[in-house]
Amino acid sequence: MRETMEARRARLMGPNVPTFYRQPVHIVRGQGVWLWDADGKRYLDCYNNVAHVGHCHPRVVAAIAQQAAVLNTHTRYHHDLVLNYIERLTGTLGHGISQAIMVCTGSEANDLALRMAQAVTGKTGIIATDATYHGNTAAVSQLSTRRPPIGGRAPHVRLVPSPETLAPLGGSAAAQPAAFAAHVARAIDELEAAGFGFSGLMLCAVFANEGLPGIAPGFLDPTVEVVRRAGGLILCDEVQPGFGRVGSQFWGHDWLGFAPDVVTVGKPMANGHPVAACLARPDVMAAFREAFGYFNTFGGNPVSAAACLATLDVIEDEGLQARGAATSAYLLERLAALRHGRIVNVRGVGMFFGLEFGGIGAGEFAADLVEDMVARGFLLNRIGRNGATLKIRPPMVFGQAEADLLADALQAALDAA
Repeated sequence: MRETMEARRARLMGPNVPTFYRQPVHIVRGQGVWLWDADGKRYLDCYNNVAHVGHCHPRVVAAIAQQAAVLNTHTRYHHDLVLNYIERLTGTLGHGISQAIMVCTGSEANDLALRMAQAVTGKTGIIATDATYHGNTAAVSQLSTRRPPIGGRAPHVRLVPSPETLAPLGGSAAAQPAAFAAHVARAIDELEAAGFGFSGLMLCAVFANEGLPGIAPGFLDPTVEVVRRAGGLILCDEVQPGFGRVGSQFWGHDWLGFAPDVVTVGKPMANGHPVAACLARPDVMAAFREAFGYFNTFGGNPVSAAACLATLDVIEDEGLQARGAATSAYLLERLAALRHGRIVNVRGVGMFFGLEFGGIGAGEFAADLVEDMVARGFLLNRIGRNGATLKIRPPMVFGQAEADLLADALQAALDAA
């Protein structure tokens, strides 16, 4: 009997290797917003921010191939491309952030951000929300809430309640900013009393894994005041909202309206090529370089840098930020027009949308809906504390025609639910 893909994966990769969907999709080809499986079935990709400018974009593919044919080496040699990229990327940032360390994954970038906060403050206490994900190194997995660490969470870590849409902290949307800040202040006091001190707060500017709650620019202002007063750093994970996804701004933190000390980026920055970065002000970088002897063999290698530069070219030349803003408004209108008794909220920030369901078993309802949509040829997923929010986060080349396909299929699936 021929071995199944699931059995082969388990034999070669071990048990419990995560996949999307109850019946995993075996993808063999991609182009733009479309993916094809091994049987030739086509899927509309409504989920992957990794392929930020579209699957297999020819300009990114060409940049990778051309540089790979000339040279790929590691970062202990001088090379222009990585410097060209850092200079260009930091040119999109304000707040004095002008330096970067290139790495290979967002997890590595966030791990560095934690150490930068330690280097600047001389303290180790760190705060994140209680429904987040920032990666899978030993350090950042302490902040992530998917599975509790063996032996319990480290004592220098505090997780505060994340903002919510339907049950906002403080009892109302108006009270939520101050209530969130109060939780952060309380966690800082606990860390100081425990002897760890407070080094920083790590967050995603749109609280993506928390369910994309319905917050607005200015939400973080009271928290920023609390963090600054305590001498800590704000570490902003831009892996999901960055590179124009929020539409009105290139970066999520500029949309929300705060100045981070450190910014981390990953998956979308090279359209899926494995590269990431940790960006900071010179004073923060100097403190880190003094405290830690760090280098990354492959971070910012010439091929990765070429892919990064090509991705920026495509974003700019194809006007993807403005196009995404237009598509966002259109799709949000289509989603708001969906009809089903379990829909309790529709929200979006740029090319990132949440469709939340209520009632008993809302998470299971959302999970079933995701599977139905996959069967219909649409890839999306769910997020939030109880998994009751449909997560829609397509490549930036997703347009109004695709928005119509998605909205029509969602209504058909909801009618059949």
